[in-house]
Amino acid sequence: MANQGTIAILAGTLIDGTGADPRRHTTIEVRDGEIVAIHDGHHVPAGATAIDASGLTVMPGLIDSHVHLAMRPKGLEDRLQTPYSLGVAETLVNARATLDAGVTTVRDAGGTPRGVKMALERGLFPGPRVRISVGALSQTGGHGDATTMSGVHLRADTADAPMSEHPWTVVDGVDEARRGVRQLIRAGADQIKLMTSGGVMSPGSDPGRTGFGRDEIAAIVNEARAAGRTTMSHAQASAGILNAVVSGVDSIEHGVYLTEEICHEMVARGTYLVPTLVAPLWVLRRAERDPGSVPAWAVAKGRTVVVAHKESFRMAVELGVTIAMGTDHGVGPHGTNAEELAVMVEGGLTPMQAIVASTSVAAKCCRVDHLVGTIAPGLRADIIAIDGDPLADITILQDHARLRVILQDGHAYKPLA
Repeated sequence: MANQGTIAILAGTLIDGTGADPRRHTTIEVRDGEIVAIHDGHHVPAGATAIDASGLTVMPGLIDSHVHLAMRPKGLEDRLQTPYSLGVAETLVNARATLDAGVTTVRDAGGTPRGVKMALERGLFPGPRVRISVGALSQTGGHGDATTMSGVHLRADTADAPMSEHPWTVVDGVDEARRGVRQLIRAGADQIKLMTSGGVMSPGSDPGRTGFGRDEIAAIVNEARAAGRTTMSHAQASAGILNAVVSGVDSIEHGVYLTEEICHEMVARGTYLVPTLVAPLWVLRRAERDPGSVPAWAVAKGRTVVVAHKESFRMAVELGVTIAMGTDHGVGPHGTNAEELAVMVEGGLTPMQAIVASTSVAAKCCRVDHLVGTIAPGLRADIIAIDGDPLADITILQDHARLRVILQDGHAYKPLA
């Protein structure tokens, strides 16, 4: 992107994303998209453009560690009637809705192809900074195997002739697992997603079912690390979570059926939990608002996991597991990401902890902390300003009207009106 010159953001209250106490009346100096200094008091350097956020709370752009930009809530018939090219257009619309919510970076957990990431990076369309998984490795019959109960496969391509941007991701055994990782990396994956348990929205598995064995998981982790990639595991069943943790997976997605043993292992190993607490809530909401849009078997599974999910999250918080914010949106509507912070606060985090989980911790989880996640000199200027105090009421982050400023990489995507 082109250089933007110097910007001076006059902040009323600054929450820098580190968990430090808020600072009052500061000036954030941004030059060509990079934060160069934070000054006490309000002053505008010569030649700088001022953004007067003196009545607002300024904080880092939010980071969602688990989204599916290429998905939107839709029924089976809608999915079958959507051409791939239309799906790409919808992905770009979803990206813009995500940025509109003040989410300036996401880790996409599967579905978004490299071309979409390139289009966003080149500024052809507005959207967050994206790290992509491309697809997610699954075993035959596991969460991620798109074969329906009737035997119909929902992918239009085949294992022998997959789409060029979407490698075949159903793999069995160590050798196929390694090959799957290599194919995803060739397709542009920034991190490798794998399924170590069943899930709510898959027809052939359930959340309590274990997925890949430890030998397969270890092969995936080692192959990813050899290529400098991290790993993220869809893991809901206790055994599936534990298998992923002890095999070296970097982050556990969902973590529905945690145990104290698992939490202690995660703390010892520095494994992130990306809880996506709103995901099963949106499965049930969709079923209520649009009967028939969610299969009955998915609704039943969604109801079984909600209570356990909340209890596991609370235990993880109490035992000191590192939490990174993620929503699984695509299951829920894009642009409502900030609800996850409110649900995390209901589950035991303080508002400041929820903000940290959605900024600096999420940046580390997504491996972008060298770029974003805090407001500090040397980092890129991904910054939002909200009308009100999210430490007093975390739900205000859900109100787009109160989100007065969105800067991404120093560009005023949403300038102060």
